[in-house]
Amino acid sequence: MSAVSAVRKEFGEGPLARAAALVYSLLVVELLLVVATAPGLLLIGLLDRDAGNLPLAALCLLPAGPAWSAALYAWHRRSRDLTELRPARAYWRGYRANAVDALKVWTPWLAAMTLVGTTLTHRDTAGIPAWWAGLLAVLAVLSALWAANALVIASLFSFRTADTARLAAYFLVRSPRATAGNLCVLAAAVAVVAAGAQVLPALLASLIAATVLFNCRPMIAEIREEFTA
Repeated sequence: MSAVSAVRKEFGEGPLARAAALVYSLLVVELLLVVATAPGLLLIGLLDRDAGNLPLAALCLLPAGPAWSAALYAWHRRSRDLTELRPARAYWRGYRANAVDALKVWTPWLAAMTLVGTTLTHRDTAGIPAWWAGLLAVLAVLSALWAANALVIASLFSFRTADTARLAAYFLVRSPRATAGNLCVLAAAVAVVAAGAQVLPALLASLIAATVLFNCRPMIAEIREEFTA
């Protein structure tokens, strides 16, 4: 190996180069996420903060499913070789390949969460007891964790939607560390939104996607070993 090649390799593998590559990937994936979801997010910003607008908000969030799936794909395909660092190409490849499968998971989940949200916000009118509202809240949390698993599976593998749904539910119990990690991510996002910084989770969506993918590594490895050829 020549001296020039050795210097290039040392530069590409150094901590500063790796940090710069990570920041670059974060920024590019975040920008593409914002671009892919911008129309819906802008429309949500125009809606009144009223529970009656939950169905419209859900419609505005439909593009977020494929966008999030593409981000997961891009992070999974991220190369450690600086000469092969092309997050934008990986993002759009993932978007084209997985948009339909992601929507098959994302759309029914959004519809279910809209129904739960509408029920909880009209609890007094509907006469729902407190214990039932608490149960719905727990189910909403579990379904969000399920959706996180399902979108990871739909983004990285090619299963039927029914199989993706079953695997996502199975690994909620099978991978407790991944479930706990994603629960912490969800709790942090909800706390930030509740504190009034509704835009912050969207601005950190790329980092959140990378964290969820990191949490799901045991699930991904087991699916690849046990459920694929």
